[in-house]
Amino acid sequence: MATPRVFIARHGETEWSLSGQHTSFTNLPLTANGERRVSATGRAMVGKDRLIDPRHILKVYVSPRLRARRTFELLVGEDKCGADRVVIDDRVQEWNYGDYEGLLTSQIRKLRQERGLDKDGKVWNIWRDGCENGESPEQIVNRLDDIIAEIHDLQRTHQKSPRKDILVVAHGHILRAFAMRWVNKTINENPALLLEAGAIGVLSYEHNNIDEPAILLGGAFIVPDPNEEEEN
Repeated sequence: MATPRVFIARHGETEWSLSGQHTSFTNLPLTANGERRVSATGRAMVGKDRLIDPRHILKVYVSPRLRARRTFELLVGEDKCGADRVVIDDRVQEWNYGDYEGLLTSQIRKLRQERGLDKDGKVWNIWRDGCENGESPEQIVNRLDDIIAEIHDLQRTHQKSPRKDILVVAHGHILRAFAMRWVNKTINENPALLLEAGAIGVLSYEHNNIDEPAILLGGAFIVPDPNEEEEN
């Protein structure tokens, strides 16, 4: 019996992801290159007996932001997994950057120094300090823990069903925090995880046990059983 998996997909490239500007509530479209790369990823990674098999998807959570919704359309689409399995969910929208929206990390650190927030060589770290007039790390943890508990319950209930995989299409910071909270780790230290624009990560469980969530560092290709193909 296959172990349930959670696929975390970051939206494709935008002008601000390319420049390094922090983007939460600003509704930017994908660049033309971003659309091409996500489409290519979909062709390579999504389909029967591929990394993401739409026949096995139980539920899809998509951030309400345009860039995430478009990424889902290009990567999988409702026609492959069923519109009734797709939900637009605020819990996976990007970390609200507040006053730091549209700024580079260097600009944020300079702004905080000017405001007297960072002293004695301390530099801004979103995982520890959060964002002025945006979200704190504690707020991020609260909303992620809520959706993760929901996913655990869903996969526990459907563990013996062919449909038990989950897809989350969202953003860079929120998905890295999601991965840390998946394995019950604090996010207050920089998790040192990378998720490129348009990339897909995989979370799962050790020993096929819902009480042992784990990060899947690498997985093998699924090869169809030739006997089953002959029977079909």
